[in-house]
Amino acid sequence: MTWLTWRQFRASALAGLAGLTLLAAYLVHLGLAVRRDHDAYLSRCHSGGDCGRALAQFLGEYQNTLLYLAGLLALVPAALGMFWGAPLVARELEAGTHRLVWNQSVTRTRWFTVKLLVVGLAAMAVAGLASALLTWAASPVDRLAGDRFSTIVFGARNLAPVAYAAFAFSLGTVIGLLVRRTLPAMALTAVAFAIVQFVLPNVVRPHLMPPVTVSRPMTAAAINEARGLGSITGAPVVKGLSVPDAWVSDVSELLTADGRPLATDRFDRCFQDPPATGATGTFGDAAVCLGGLDLHVVLSYQPNHRYWMFQFLESGIYLTLSGLLAGFGRWQVRRRVT
Repeated sequence: MTWLTWRQFRASALAGLAGLTLLAAYLVHLGLAVRRDHDAYLSRCHSGGDCGRALAQFLGEYQNTLLYLAGLLALVPAALGMFWGAPLVARELEAGTHRLVWNQSVTRTRWFTVKLLVVGLAAMAVAGLASALLTWAASPVDRLAGDRFSTIVFGARNLAPVAYAAFAFSLGTVIGLLVRRTLPAMALTAVAFAIVQFVLPNVVRPHLMPPVTVSRPMTAAAINEARGLGSITGAPVVKGLSVPDAWVSDVSELLTADGRPLATDRFDRCFQDPPATGATGTFGDAAVCLGGLDLHVVLSYQPNHRYWMFQFLESGIYLTLSGLLAGFGRWQVRRRVT
């Protein structure tokens, strides 16, 4: 049964190996270049140069490239689910070839289990190798940038891509088992996986561990550190506040000294028509106006030292879902498929 599964899967496996080889060659080249430039950056700092400017140049040279690669790696589990998982059983059911195997000495549950394990482990290996190479190539940049919790970066490093691949493959296999047609199963797998990948990082991940919560005064200087003011709805919010060595998961609206949200009309007056003071900074007079209102925000954040705990917790969720899907698939094959 294992040999038969390999014979059916070998074309897809060779295509995946070819793609992984090309990606590996590029990532090794990129990793060596990153380390060469990282050493140059350190030498400039140690020799008394402008460390801040050197750091900005080093990060600016590689951050966008690594972000694109992280986005590409995020597509790998989805592709494995679509092209390896969805056709795994759906193609057999669609063509009726499953009946031939079941009329031999192989039980239907063994047939399903072997196919799931052989191809599923291969999918996890592909995602794991790609993740390991990207993690190695990007490690000097990640250490200096300190943004490992960002949605795209977190999902493209270390353990998470392996768990994503296991889930995407199991999801595609079960959808193919239920739909029994290859192309619809591939499309549904892509949609379902995209929904889960949006919900878990944005809704579930911030609550995997209780955040640290602090109150931060919003002086003019603090407001000028933000990346944005206001929102589409006109709410009195400050966007893009940061905490050193931490992932900010939530920021409240601007609050007055008694803890109430700042009135929208007062925010609009400062934001749209502040008194002229000649102040400089990102938000100039608006920051001075808001800074004089004795405002604060409540920040919730996760310290960077919790990164590996989040990797384990989120990977555990995806692997648990994969196991549940596999168990459901075995039950479906044994009880429902004819």
